[in-house]
Order: sequence, then structure tokens, then C-alpha cells
Amino acid sequence: MNSLDDILKMAQNVQTQMAEAQANLDNIEVEGAAGGGLVRIRASAKGRIIAVSIDDSLIVPADKQMLEDLVAAAFNDARAKADAVAGQEMGKMTQGIPLPPGFKLPI
Repeated sequence: MNSLDDILKMAQNVQTQMAEAQANLDNIEVEGAAGGGLVRIRASAKGRIIAVSIDDSLIVPADKQMLEDLVAAAFNDARAKADAVAGQEMGKMTQGIPLPPGFKLPI
């Protein structure tokens, strides 16, 4: 069985690794898309928006509401992908650590 000192050392190591993983999340890029790829959002796994790309065919004043909806959908798609990547990266840090069932570390 692990002693309290061993558990504290593991916790310190996880904390250090999590800080490094958090820093790396801003370097991982994901792309969200909507409208069959006509609207694309590039974001970091930390959720920072890097770029927005809108196909020229969508830039029609009469279709303004549709374009706004597609941009929102692409943002949401990028955010969901960023959250998934962040969860995977942070999950790597907790492998092998005896955490209670259902316990999640903050991302």
C-alpha cells in the first residue's frame, strides 16, 4: 500500500504534469465546421479562436441570419472538439493514479 508521502509525491508530479499539459493545450489546434464545411473555425484545445473562414458563396446580405447561425454552429463544433482533446490530454496525466471512481480533475 502507498504511504502518505508516496501519495503526496504522486500528487505533486500530477500537478506539475497538468500545468505542462495545460500550457500545451494552446498549441494543439482543432477545426470546427458547419454548413458542409462552408464555415470553418480553427481553435486551440484550450478554446482560443485562431481563425474564422467563410466561403465566398455565403456572403449574401439576404442570407445574413443563415451565415450567423453557421458561424455559431462552427464555433460550437470547434469548442466541443477542443474540450474533447483537452480531456484526452489531461486524462493522460492521471493514468495509474488511484483516484476515487468518478473523480475528475479540473481542466
